[in-house]
Amino acid sequence: MIPAGTPGKGPRAASGPGAIGPRTSPGPGTGTGTVPAAPQHTERAEGLYLDAWRRLRRNRLAMAGLVVIIVLMLVAVSAPYIAPYDPYKQSLDDQLKPPSREYPLGTDDLGRDIASRIIYGSRISLSVGFVAEAISLAIGVTLGAISGYFGGGVDNVIMRITDMMFAFPDLLFAIAIMFALGPGIYNVFIALGIVGWAGMARLVRGQVLAVRGREFVEAAKAVGESDLRIIAKHVLPNCLAPIIVSVTLGIPGAIMAEAGLSFLGLGAQPPTPSWGQMISIGKGYLRFAPWFSVYPGLAIMITVLAFNLFGDGLRDALDPRLRE
Repeated sequence: MIPAGTPGKGPRAASGPGAIGPRTSPGPGTGTGTVPAAPQHTERAEGLYLDAWRRLRRNRLAMAGLVVIIVLMLVAVSAPYIAPYDPYKQSLDDQLKPPSREYPLGTDDLGRDIASRIIYGSRISLSVGFVAEAISLAIGVTLGAISGYFGGGVDNVIMRITDMMFAFPDLLFAIAIMFALGPGIYNVFIALGIVGWAGMARLVRGQVLAVRGREFVEAAKAVGESDLRIIAKHVLPNCLAPIIVSVTLGIPGAIMAEAGLSFLGLGAQPPTPSWGQMISIGKGYLRFAPWFSVYPGLAIMITVLAFNLFGDGLRDALDPRLRE
């Protein structure tokens, strides 16, 4: 008979510091045992955004757009302190004066300083861009997440409503809403927010469909977390990159739409300074006072271009396929 402890022959007793045998879990309060590794998706997400920021900094056009956006925001916030004149003050003796040292960008038909009105008009344009896009974001993310996560009949209903929204041209739909609500800047927020949510909902739905079958989502379901918590804590954080890019590229669209509505007299009402409204009034003086319309148009162009450059750079930086 071969002894039980003979090397290489039969089972070996699990004793001694070098003994090999079945491992047992340590009891409560012990300091030994194998500790499960913590989830690493948070660290990976932080690494993704740090890497994206490094690549974004190498994109000169995107950084130039970001600088212009920051300058525009500072101008809007500090408008009362940097505007050379009161944008509402009329001076009939100074009607349609060309650009000069006294009035760097000239005056309008009521003698108001155009530079001051452009500075104050940046508040309207940026407010519409951010607020309207925030409304679209809230509606689109909510409906898109519900549609993609639950699927089935809920998905069909929400997507058919989204298809109906896409059937209407955005600007015409916004004009129809403005006719129903009446002109005014707050109604512009509502109209553009309602018009813009469909694209966001479809984007978020596609991202949620790609994420909902992942292991960490199944693990959250297995431990009994609610659907709302899973969507908010596990699903949406993994969809942030395309959402951020979409919002950044959606802001200039909202600014252009506000300018169009104001040009038609449906946006901000006089005497509130609005770039689109200034272009609308100035078109009648275009032949002999072109500065009246040209400078507000340049302000719109620079703002929209800055957001588009930054949005394009952000999209490239957050695209994992473009990693070096």
